[in-house]
Amino acid sequence: MKYYIIAGEASGDLHGSNLMKALQNQDVNADIRFWGGDLMQSVGGTLVKHYKERAFMGFIEVIMNLSKIFKDFSICKNDIKQFNPDVIVFIDNSGFNLRIAKWAKQEGFRTNYYISPQVWASRASRVKAIKRDIDAMYVILPFVEPFYKKHGYEVTFVGHPLIDAIANRKQVNDIQFKEQHKLGDKPIIALLPGSRKQEITKMLAVMLSLVNDYPNYQFVIAGAPSQDYSFYETFIKSYDVRFISNKTYDLLSISTAALVTSGTATLETALFKIPQVVCYKGSTVSYYIAKRIITLKFISLVNLVMDREVVTELIQNDFNKKRLKAELDKILNPESRKKLFLDYYELEKALGGKGASKKTAKLIYKSIKS
Repeated sequence: MKYYIIAGEASGDLHGSNLMKALQNQDVNADIRFWGGDLMQSVGGTLVKHYKERAFMGFIEVIMNLSKIFKDFSICKNDIKQFNPDVIVFIDNSGFNLRIAKWAKQEGFRTNYYISPQVWASRASRVKAIKRDIDAMYVILPFVEPFYKKHGYEVTFVGHPLIDAIANRKQVNDIQFKEQHKLGDKPIIALLPGSRKQEITKMLAVMLSLVNDYPNYQFVIAGAPSQDYSFYETFIKSYDVRFISNKTYDLLSISTAALVTSGTATLETALFKIPQVVCYKGSTVSYYIAKRIITLKFISLVNLVMDREVVTELIQNDFNKKRLKAELDKILNPESRKKLFLDYYELEKALGGKGASKKTAKLIYKSIKS
């Protein structure tokens, strides 16, 4: 069978790569063409365009790059027509994927969606278009299935693929890892400032402002695979910090605490059972537009899944040195950490256990054969 997969950022690349492996196990003749990244490329198939070439964040940034985005739409449509897949699998990345899905459905292609667009967070009116354009939806968060059901659309909760990604990762020797990256014996506070340049620029300076206040800890920046060290260098040259690129899971596995930019990384950090403070700051214009259309009580996936505040969220003006230091002190406190660990175990149960990629691959293959 021929599969066309479209993912648009680092997390989509991770989940796409695991889905591709599962599809290859399910279908020995799988022919896969995709938009993704290095992880998907390492599995096989044919990469059409790397997500690094189209990582635009926020309303203003998207508007400034509209010509590139429209060109990508054209490239994608023409490529799908030439490949003529048995199924198109969309992974998150709603701004791009929902537009391609509308066109693809009109053209008669079978459309499957893995990892729902965040219509549950804002603009629920988009469910109408999803019902029209998507043949099957596989969701990875437990509260999303009842959300769609309320809107008259049956979807399948398959569990969260991060559980498998973390459980199946290649283990590293902690001592060797520390030696390789010149890490000392002090407890580690991991800094996860995001993956896009715009968010790293806004997040990292505030995170680094705490370094000199914690002489008994070592701060280590988790570099995103989409960014070169040279980009981070201007931020870190004045601080005694370490930088490790594209090894976030290995870093989290040996960390004591983490300061994390809101996104998939908050869930990853929780699954590693690392106490965290969730941080987010966008451009003023983007923030106030988002505030008007987003209807959620929380922004972090940890709190959304648990439907209560498990981890502290510092958003926009609350994300400052004073508040960040106070919250970091809390998660370094043994009593606070004990409660957080119990909440994290409850979170993992709610996410549905192992096998998300395998379940999804089976359902996709079955949809083609039926």
